[in-house]
Amino acid sequence: MTIERLAEEAAAVAGVTLTPVQIAQFQTYAQELVAWNAHTNLTAITDPEGVRVRHFLDSLTIARVSSLRPNLRVIDVGTGAGFPGLPLKIAFPDIRLTLLEATGKKVAFLQHVIDTLGLQGVEAVHARAEEAGHAPTRRASYDLVLARAVARLPALVEYLLPLAKVGGRCVAMKGDTAAAEAADARRALLLLGGQLERIESITLPGVTEAHNLVVIAKTARTPSAYPRQPGTPSKNPLL
Repeated sequence: MTIERLAEEAAAVAGVTLTPVQIAQFQTYAQELVAWNAHTNLTAITDPEGVRVRHFLDSLTIARVSSLRPNLRVIDVGTGAGFPGLPLKIAFPDIRLTLLEATGKKVAFLQHVIDTLGLQGVEAVHARAEEAGHAPTRRASYDLVLARAVARLPALVEYLLPLAKVGGRCVAMKGDTAAAEAADARRALLLLGGQLERIESITLPGVTEAHNLVVIAKTARTPSAYPRQPGTPSKNPLL
C-alpha cells in the first residue's frame, strides 16, 4: 500500500498535516475497505493509488474551503463508504461528525470502521436525507454539510440546505459540470435559503478529471415544506 505518500500529498494539496498515527488509521481504513468490498458493494475504486488519491486525498481537500475547528458539527450526506466524512474525522478528530447513509450494508461498514479505529464523536445514521432534513435534532443543526457524488445540484441542495444552520455552509464535491449545475440550481438556492459562495478548483496528483468544490452559504431559513417527500427532489428538482 502506498499510503505513506498521503502525508506529503495532504500537506501539498489540502494544507493538512497528518501524524504517523493518523497515517496508520488511513492504512487500516484502506485495508477494511478492500476486504469489505469483496462481499459488499462499497466502491469501484480499490487499487492502492486510487484509494489514496481519489478517496482519501480528495476528501481532505474540504479543508481548502472550511476551517475544521474543534466541535464543528459536520454531516456527510449520502456518505457511502465514508467519503469525505471519515477521512476528515481521522485528520481532524475533534470535529463532531454524522455520516448519513440510506443503505444498511454501507452503514454496517461505517460502524465497523468507526469501531476498528476507535473514533469518538462520530455517528453512522441509517436514513435518507429527506427524512433527516425534517428530524428536529438534525434540521438546521449543522455548521458544515457535505456531499460527494449524490445528485445534481438542483436536487442536491434540497437535501443539504435544510440540515445547515443559518450562517453555516454546504460543500458539494463535483466534476467538470460544477459551474453548469450551479447555474441550474439558482432557483433552488433562492427558494431554500442558500447562496453560491464560490467554486474551488482542485488538482489531484495523477488525476486528469476536474475536481471542484461548490461552496454554498446558508443565508436564510429553509421553508418548512422542504425537503419534499423521499425521491421527489431527484425526480422533480427545483429548476
